[in-house]
Amino acid sequence: MNWLCVVAGAMIGAPLRFLTDRAMQARYGTAFPWGTFAVNVLGSLVLGVLTGAVVAGAAASQLQLFLGTGLCGALTTYSTFSYETLRLAEGGARFYAAANVLGSVVAGLGAVFAGVAFAEAVWA
Repeated sequence: MNWLCVVAGAMIGAPLRFLTDRAMQARYGTAFPWGTFAVNVLGSLVLGVLTGAVVAGAAASQLQLFLGTGLCGALTTYSTFSYETLRLAEGGARFYAAANVLGSVVAGLGAVFAGVAFAEAVWA
């Protein structure tokens, strides 16, 4: 039964990543991978809130599997982040490549810390 929670979350997360990337490209162009950046930061925030809720006993293990492993696992993407950073560097956009690495790490860590802090304020 647990694997169904993971599959159900992934069925939402993967299309959400695709649609977010397309929407960001349509709005901001393709010079910087805003879609991947956005889903990785959003996934970090959701995972932080979920982790805080689990630690406080406010979220069931099935919700953790659905949202954390399934949805966030399919929504976020380290491989695409790595590939897009390499493409930026190879294409001569080294400033964008460095900004992608630094911005993704800083924003992702900030989002997960903010999510945990939010969960602690609500459920602790």
